[in-house]
Amino acid sequence: MELMDIYDEERQKTGRTMERSQEPAPGDHRTVVHLCIFNSAGELLIQRRSAAKFTYPLRWDVTAAGAVDAGEISRQAAERELREEMGYSLSLAGLRPVMTVNFPGGFDDFFVVEREISLQELAFQTEEVCDAAWVSLAEAERMVREKEFCPYPPGLLTVLYSLRHGKGFIDE
Repeated sequence: MELMDIYDEERQKTGRTMERSQEPAPGDHRTVVHLCIFNSAGELLIQRRSAAKFTYPLRWDVTAAGAVDAGEISRQAAERELREEMGYSLSLAGLRPVMTVNFPGGFDDFFVVEREISLQELAFQTEEVCDAAWVSLAEAERMVREKEFCPYPPGLLTVLYSLRHGKGFIDE
């Protein structure tokens, strides 16, 4: 049984936990992480969810994503999800999420890093992932339009691509 910490609307831990498969009760929130790895060409490493996934089977998604387990912080969860899903270890020490998106019942923390990774270095957890690819923003947006990609809010991928260098402001 996987447990998650429960937070209040101000993101303070309540001291309670819930099972991962549960929906949060009204007023309770959970934390989910998303890791986006870009290469120096500005392409995003994406994964294709396995056919066995309950939600969005065979759709493409960002590099790694998942729930933050009880006792973890977001950075640890992002490292763990990447290791579990893609078989790739990466330290995010000292890195904070580039943004947090609030959703009903929780918080989505997005981490963005730039690394050169060969697809041959990846070892998929077959229950979770069946493929990986590097894609440009235009290709990712096409995949979203054609419902090949998990349904993120419009414009979110554009923001993530623009934040790939880890800066909150654009140099003029």
